[in-house]
Amino acid sequence: MGLDLVQRSLSLFLFPIIFMFVKEDAAAVRRLFDFLLAGLLVSFCVNFIVATLDLVTYVSGNTSSLGVFSIFDLVIEEWDRFYLGSALSKSVNPNYVSIYILLVLSYYLKNKLISIERLAIVTLLFIYIFLLASIAAYLILALMSILLIIDKTDREKKYTGFLIFLLGAIVFLNNPRASGFRTLVKEYHQTDDQKVILLGKAKVLSWHTSIELIKEAPILGYGTGDANAALFKKYNELGYSFNSKNEYNAHNQFFQTYLQIGVIGFAVLMGIFALLALRLKSSRHEFSVFLILFISILVESMLVRFNGIVFFSIVVPLLLKKRSILGGRVIRNTEKVIPLKTKR
Repeated sequence: MGLDLVQRSLSLFLFPIIFMFVKEDAAAVRRLFDFLLAGLLVSFCVNFIVATLDLVTYVSGNTSSLGVFSIFDLVIEEWDRFYLGSALSKSVNPNYVSIYILLVLSYYLKNKLISIERLAIVTLLFIYIFLLASIAAYLILALMSILLIIDKTDREKKYTGFLIFLLGAIVFLNNPRASGFRTLVKEYHQTDDQKVILLGKAKVLSWHTSIELIKEAPILGYGTGDANAALFKKYNELGYSFNSKNEYNAHNQFFQTYLQIGVIGFAVLMGIFALLALRLKSSRHEFSVFLILFISILVESMLVRFNGIVFFSIVVPLLLKKRSILGGRVIRNTEKVIPLKTKR
């Protein structure tokens, strides 16, 4: 298992080398985000079609003796079983799809929505992230929105943005998964209510287990190949059967790194984010990208999944470049005009 993790982690070494040679201009920015956007739109269409087919199959198998209005009521009642969270995004964890949506939104929202096409795309991305129902993504989106509103100099636009933010918050907080997630803060320990566990309590239990393991091996950790095995064993000791059965990792990259490499690996990872925070504090847009990455690794062990490794190894080098192509400090595509010499 340790060797498999090392092989997946090769991206951490390859992508920084590749992106050292990425041209720092506006065209590179546009191509990068156009590529990401195209992938997200295809992902949404495929997932939505598959979910709709699943819903049609379910309805057709349970409504043979029901009338039209009863069928409609059934669809309204059961839609969240097919269009929310992992039910919608079966092939890729919804949290990882969400962070790519947030990255694309951070780019498009820093500019004016001057066309109907761009407004439609942004609206579709908001719908997609709503359906993916990632609580961490909702938190990141709220922080990004606040930074965007603060950045507005026009008072009228600032008030309008704040009003839209409040309306959006009401909509997102009424997502069935989000409203269910609020129950986990009321009760910490394991429960037989599997629905509540699936909504996020399992992560809290993973964090608690990781802290207990770190206390037992605070210096060297357990090794890249044995960290998860130690977690699974500790789940059983603590009675966290759901986490053990599903072989959950630490669901926090700081904890995961500490368990695998010990205090040195933890310090290196903390150092990377401290450097990023200091470097990007003067740019609100780049700081938004930093928030996407930082909050994501607080709730996911990103560097043990290929999707997370790719995101991390692309975004960090681009943020650390002297002229980050994720922000406004880019070289515009302008040709330098050399005046002709005149004969005397």
